[in-house]
Amino acid sequence: MPPDPFVTTHVHTDGPIPGPHSLLTLTSAAHTGAGVLTAVFSANVRELPGATLHPGALSHWRSRADDWLHSRRASRPPALAMTDYARWIEQFPGAVYVADPERTDHLFVYWYLQRYTGRWPFAGTLLDAAVHDRLECSALCSLTGCRTPHAAPLAATS
Repeated sequence: MPPDPFVTTHVHTDGPIPGPHSLLTLTSAAHTGAGVLTAVFSANVRELPGATLHPGALSHWRSRADDWLHSRRASRPPALAMTDYARWIEQFPGAVYVADPERTDHLFVYWYLQRYTGRWPFAGTLLDAAVHDRLECSALCSLTGCRTPHAAPLAATS
């Protein structure tokens, strides 16, 4: 049984690693141990100063121009977005971050939280693809490509 409460995430980026590349969107879902959705956090995040768009990500985003534009609307500075995210997590004492170790979501979320808040606000981390996939929060993402059945996946950038 998964921990209670736990949080899953779905991100979009403009490259494979944080720092040289940026986190563009962050969607997180808080769940009870039984898998009941209790809350959602979503933010569009501004690009990091000096970061570049990776050629592979550029090619992918060109095929999803509307999603790219949507990801840039109302984007917030990284420090503000991550501070708000850490505050959101604090609503769930003892929350455990559940991640798929094959995806870069955890890498970006960890790096951004450490860089902009100086801490990891979760009580722990569970790297479990099965639990993460069972409660995948991509359907909660604001980008059309994540919510449209049979759309070309945006996983290449997330």
